[in-house]
Amino acid sequence: MIQINKVNTFKGHKDAIYTLHQGAEPWQFFSGSGDGMVVKWDLKNPDQGQLIANLPTSVYALQYIPNRNMLVIGQNYQGIHIIDLETNKEIGSLKFTDAAIFDLKLMDDYVLAATGDGTLFKIDLGTLTITKKSQNSTKSARCISINPHNSEIAVGYSDSYIRVFNGEDLQLDQEIEAHKNSVFSLSYHPLKPLLLSASRDAHLKIWDPNREYELVESIVAHMYAINHIEFSPSGHHFVTCSMDKSIKVWSSEEFQLLKVIDKSRYASHGTSVNKLYWSTYQNQLASCSDDRTISIWDLKI
Repeated sequence: MIQINKVNTFKGHKDAIYTLHQGAEPWQFFSGSGDGMVVKWDLKNPDQGQLIANLPTSVYALQYIPNRNMLVIGQNYQGIHIIDLETNKEIGSLKFTDAAIFDLKLMDDYVLAATGDGTLFKIDLGTLTITKKSQNSTKSARCISINPHNSEIAVGYSDSYIRVFNGEDLQLDQEIEAHKNSVFSLSYHPLKPLLLSASRDAHLKIWDPNREYELVESIVAHMYAINHIEFSPSGHHFVTCSMDKSIKVWSSEEFQLLKVIDKSRYASHGTSVNKLYWSTYQNQLASCSDDRTISIWDLKI
């Protein structure tokens, strides 16, 4: 039996919050918003949000770099900014696109960036240079997931396709016509050789990478667009969030729906839920929304 309790609401952003990302400690995480602010939050001290950066345009993507204690910020139409978290000062930037940056992912000592003009970039963090790039669609590249078992990179696009690349040279290995609309979230299963995809078409799909990404299951998971998939620290559960204002908790073994977190039952968000972060700290889940707030959930599973 799953028990859910809303333990905190973080406020301070002045526009929709689009992204959440882990911090240096399990109880720390970052948020990025349409107001251009990047804020560090502390689950132990919920009233002490710390402004890390204040940029002139929206922030859709963040990536923490553990071995360098740096934060990479994707600024809308302006490339990336690198923040040293010891000093909270910018130590580098790279303008490599005039398009929006929708996702960032760390791969060894490189950052992968998915952009609104359909390009996937591979950026060397040591030199802040583009080492590889691949453009296989004129529609937005929206999300990235890296296969933990090999160097494959799966990228979801607004043309409904998932494209799989070789992690070394970004050569296109496979194209999958996956959904009926934009693919907003991808996540390789942490315990099984599977890839999960979520789309604007409200479907959650499961794919088998070992069988050339054969479709395993398709689930009508939400009423409207699914914005994000996030696995629990144990890997035994995952959550999805949607434009339908709900968060859903699933079993990652049988892909069964276990719980719906919404406004009527749990005083959840009143507008689109855009991103989730499931912390190892007391198994707490953070969700952010167009309503400019972050909700913190205590999940007992």
